[in-house]
Formats: sequence, structure tokens, C-alpha cells
Amino acid sequence: MPSADSLLTPDWSLPPAVEARITLRQGGCSHPPWDSNNLALHVGDNPADVAANRAQLLQNLPGASGIQWLEQVHGTDVVAADCRGRVPLADAQFSQTPGLVCAVMTADCLPVLFCAADGSQVAAAHAGWRGLAAGVLLQTLQTFPDPAKVLVFLGPAIGPAAFEVGPEVMGVFAEAGADCFRPGEGDRWYADLYGLARRQLEAAGVHHIAGGDGCTFSEPERFFSYRRDGQTGRMASLIWIRMA
Repeated sequence: MPSADSLLTPDWSLPPAVEARITLRQGGCSHPPWDSNNLALHVGDNPADVAANRAQLLQNLPGASGIQWLEQVHGTDVVAADCRGRVPLADAQFSQTPGLVCAVMTADCLPVLFCAADGSQVAAAHAGWRGLAAGVLLQTLQTFPDPAKVLVFLGPAIGPAAFEVGPEVMGVFAEAGADCFRPGEGDRWYADLYGLARRQLEAAGVHHIAGGDGCTFSEPERFFSYRRDGQTGRMASLIWIRMA
């Protein structure tokens, strides 16, 4: 089973055959500034260290046969996981196949995990403010037959006390989420990514949303944070239907 310093199990009620995990920054072999459990190939880390971290991760996921990684671009494309070696250009994915792990990587952006209430399908989405505004969560939700029968978990992201943005970001959400912003100094605002995501999902008919606490920026011992550190690693949020 995974060591306590490398994996977190979300506090989330799931169907019996579905598993979810979130990686922490400890427990890998990457060197500073990616220390140590970096899972991203695009951040300048030694590819061999990333490969070792990914291999260790897969070994620690019960009932998993492979992890589908994505090349994330802050967009809204959603793909089906297949784990055949390709890395799609997308920011969300879904699966109905036991053993295929849906993964998204983050270091301040919001990772969102989805699960059909009957355990028949899972999905994962990467939502920074751009993707959230463009509708990546709503696009992911459309891969499920009924939003009211979807369970959602909001993974670790930069918190509302640390996510300082300019007026252009506040303007994007002004009509639907003005109460998810509070004034900062000058023309700056503090944005609540968790609140914005909840607002969107609830308006789309989702009734069961868990998570949405913590702050990657303010917990350097547990989480990578691009805004805090600049050059740094990435965590993964993962969900899959366990193989029998």
C-alpha cells in the first residue's frame, strides 16, 4: 500500500469499486526544486526521475493497470482514457474501463474528480481560472448521462486567501460568481476557485460535491505551488474503477 508521505485518499464517499488518490510532494526521487514526488515531464525535471516516480505511483494504486496522462493546456477538451501510450492534448478525461486511471496534474490549479453514483464511469478535470471560465467542468459533466447522479470531489488548489488576481479575471466571472471574490489592494482581487467551481457545478445540476478546502500555496510541506515557487513539480489527482 502507498506510504503516508506520498499519497492522500480523499475524504469522499465512493461506490465500492471506485478508488481515488491525490499525490503529495514527498516520497519520490526528484531533486530540488522538484523535490521529490514530481510527476510532470514538462517542468525541467530529469525524465528518468519522473518515470521512476510514475512507476512507483502505479504500483501503489490498487486494481490499476495503467495511468492516462494528459498534455494540459488550460482548455476544455475532454478525451476517453485508453492508456495505450499516447498523451492527448486535453484538460479532462473519462473512463468506464476497470483499471484505467484518469489523472490530472496541478500545482495551484483546481483538480476535479467525477464519479457516477453507480460506479459505472469516472472522470478527472484540470481547472485553472481560464479553464473554469471556458467550461471545462461542464464539458466533463456532459460525458455523464445525469448530473444529479454524479459525485464530485474538489482537490487541493490555491486557496481564496492566496489567489490574488487582476480585474480582468474578476470581470470574467462578474455575473455568475461576484461573491467568490473579495477586494485586495488597489485593483487586485482574491478569488475563490473552490467557490467558483461549486457555483458552476450546482447550477448544472450536481448535488453531491465534496472537498474544496486546503491551500497549495500555504502548505509547502505537502503541495507543489507554481505561484509560490515558480519552477516546481506537479501533483496528480487520480480516479479509477478498480479491476476485479
